[in-house]
Amino acid sequence: MTPWLVVGLPALAAVLGVAVRRDDRLAGAVAVGAAAVTLLLAGIAWGLAGRPTTVSPGPRLRAGELLVPLDLLSDPTRAALATVVVLVALAVQVYSTWYLATDDRYGQFAATVSLFTSAMLLVVHSGDLLLTVVGWEVMGWCSYLLVGHWSRRPSARRAALKAFLVTRVADIGFVLGVVGLAAGAGTTSLAAVLAAWDRPDACVDAALADGSTVGAALTACEAPDARVRALLLVLLVIGVLGKSAQVPFQDWLADAMEGPTPASALIHAATMVAAGTVVLASVYPVFADSPTARWFLGLAVSVTMLLGALLAFAQSDLKRMLAWSTVSQVAVMLAGVAAAPAEAGPDAGLFHLWAHALFKSLLFLAVGWAALAAGGTLAVALRGAAGAAPVLRVAFAAGFLSLAGVPLVVGGQSKEHVLATVWDGAVAVDGPGLLVLVALVLTSAVTAAYSTRGYLVLTVHTRQRPSAGRVPVAVTVVLWLLVGLSVLGGLVVVTGAFRLAPISLLWLLLTTLVVGVGVAVALRGGLDRDPADVLARRLVPVADRGLGADALYRRLVARPVLRLARVVAFVDTEVVDAYVRGSAVATRATGWAGERLHRGERPSAGVGLVLGAVVVLGGLGVVLWS
Repeated sequence: MTPWLVVGLPALAAVLGVAVRRDDRLAGAVAVGAAAVTLLLAGIAWGLAGRPTTVSPGPRLRAGELLVPLDLLSDPTRAALATVVVLVALAVQVYSTWYLATDDRYGQFAATVSLFTSAMLLVVHSGDLLLTVVGWEVMGWCSYLLVGHWSRRPSARRAALKAFLVTRVADIGFVLGVVGLAAGAGTTSLAAVLAAWDRPDACVDAALADGSTVGAALTACEAPDARVRALLLVLLVIGVLGKSAQVPFQDWLADAMEGPTPASALIHAATMVAAGTVVLASVYPVFADSPTARWFLGLAVSVTMLLGALLAFAQSDLKRMLAWSTVSQVAVMLAGVAAAPAEAGPDAGLFHLWAHALFKSLLFLAVGWAALAAGGTLAVALRGAAGAAPVLRVAFAAGFLSLAGVPLVVGGQSKEHVLATVWDGAVAVDGPGLLVLVALVLTSAVTAAYSTRGYLVLTVHTRQRPSAGRVPVAVTVVLWLLVGLSVLGGLVVVTGAFRLAPISLLWLLLTTLVVGVGVAVALRGGLDRDPADVLARRLVPVADRGLGADALYRRLVARPVLRLARVVAFVDTEVVDAYVRGSAVATRATGWAGERLHRGERPSAGVGLVLGAVVVLGGLGVVLWS
């Protein structure tokens, strides 16, 4: 099953969705139907995928000396990731038909979700750096549209603009890194780029296979400069940090909660913020050979995972708690790439992406249902909101168990594999493994604490039973399906989709103990009180502001840029334009004087002026001649 079909069908659904956007029923049918068919195709492709990686050829273009093959790749890992992306997208599309039933712009929303899905699938299957950039940028544009969907609200417009600007700034590094890697290889082919920046002999073979001449292949495949390679990879990592909301770009993702809950589920669970992990995994053979890039990423994710977990614990809004949880969990994914030994590969991080897509989409969709029943997303409003439906109690239990990393459920299994991989990296002592390992253990405890807090607030705390009215059976089925996958989704390892090292029994026991400590800390607040109010009352208002990162952005970035703009405008208008205005004034003054002289002169005065000019010119000639 060609990946072109898997990528192209949601894109076609987006075009059709825009065409029928005024008819909600037809727009919903197109979006849900296309997602269902795409899921079927992705599942078939997964079943047929084998190793080694197979190539689906593109049109093979040439831009001067640069070869642009536009290939797509397929293997069990890519097929598994594509399947979970489409699964979450289908769940979101079905859920949206109910959640946005009264929204007058539902058709545009459904079409944007389809395009977003296609862009993420393009990144997953991309075998060409140009296609990666296309998918990457389309996702950024779609996120702007989804976050700002309720654009009549100023807060939604501001959140969308903030997400767009922050990720655009980081994408400068991403595009520069991609351009540099492609220029060094003489092609945008992923295989040839990896070969060119890793092993020159393999690069020559790949270039010849792509149709290059022997001379061109030898020229493009000289031994790579390690410093240039490190710089290009660091630039690439900067783009990943921006899209994935990692420090110092972390603040935009919490504000993105201004978008509808289905949009949050899609962005946070299986697309955009997780795309960076896919990109770095695709260039892992080169990335693993660059200590500078690994340390740069390792430092960023170590700070981010712990900071995000602490901020999640102290949020007064449970939807924003899940947002900060995403920031932390994406850092865990990236940790499986930054600290993994070269021989281990990035599959532990990709497996955590798979798991996170399942349990985080479940939690977001369940919170959206509970919020409709309770009338808000604040923890105070959501007390006992899981009582609105039996499936919500089970959904929150399964989702928070996976988020906390309890063994056996899918989130616990993926976290254990990340820990095992990071431990191997720490033992190897050639990268940031030890630093990442310490941060990961501490983050596991804090994650268990805020997961326990969320479960207590939503299910254990009592209040009058809320109601969200009549909920379609399809929405309930979607939640039950995600519940089952959040518990049993770890069985994907038996398919061989991810190549993972065995889990250490010692580390399993240690992390279970760490999770237990986090749960015990949260329970100190009592079963009838919000642990954040008891343990972090003073931190809550600060955490709600994201530790003041937004104010820091304004002080360090926005204000200096505005002041510089004012200086540039002043120089332009008062200095540069002054010469132009001065010339104009001088010309007008000269014309005015000439006109006055012309009107007031007599014939004798004219003769005198001519004679005077002749005398002056004659005198200048004598001086110059002598």
